[in-house]
Amino acid sequence: MNIIDLQNITVFQGRNKILDNFSLTIDESQSTVILGPNGSGKTTILKLLNRELYIVEDKESSLKIFEKDRWNVDDLRSNLGVVSQHLQHGYSNSALGLYVVLSGFYSSDGIWQHQKFDEKKLNRAKEVMDLLSISELQEREFSSMSTGEQRKFLLARSLVNDPAVLVFDEPTSGLDMSTCFQYLEIIRELISMGKKVILVTHHIHEIPPEVTRVILLKEGKVVEDGDKDKVLNDASLTNLFDWPIKVIKENGYYQVIPG
Repeated sequence: MNIIDLQNITVFQGRNKILDNFSLTIDESQSTVILGPNGSGKTTILKLLNRELYIVEDKESSLKIFEKDRWNVDDLRSNLGVVSQHLQHGYSNSALGLYVVLSGFYSSDGIWQHQKFDEKKLNRAKEVMDLLSISELQEREFSSMSTGEQRKFLLARSLVNDPAVLVFDEPTSGLDMSTCFQYLEIIRELISMGKKVILVTHHIHEIPPEVTRVILLKEGKVVEDGDKDKVLNDASLTNLFDWPIKVIKENGYYQVIPG
């Protein structure tokens, strides 16, 4: 089954055309990374998934998620979870960790009086906090947490709906080295549990060994797409980032240095 199927789409942000006659298909057979520099169109794809942007209507264009072009929001949350660092700035200073997790049931940036949380939802929230070892922080204000702790609560926010696919937007940005490695281990564990992951980033070191397909995106176009070991090479990344790059591989991870 295709997770994402974009065919001949055009997208504007304001007056700027970001994607022009763009096509991309990602199926559920493997975990995938979309890799590209700033301005390549990565954020636009995420905004399409979150329904923050819409395609230009055309009979030749289509945007499907799990092979459907229309979704009930509740159903979509149980299939696709987007974990983005930008959510960290959407919560009030007084929001508690538990509230951040519970807000995932309604895809909101806080919890509100009209929202109801029965025992099943509360138990599920506890379950994912235990999984990520953050239960002891649930009564702490989100604003007082470290960046790494906040990132784990945002992941828990997506996991409460038990989505089959998780989309990560530059997951380790802003994290120190040890926290970065810890977070990558969590992603690896989720993949081992059967979750499929789509990673959107410009950081080579964020690609876990279990991610096998690499899509290189530049200036709104797919410039290369294929097996990780074939795509992540000196020539391809030099072309992608317009700078001489040498690729190093160790223990399934990739890193780059100036070429």
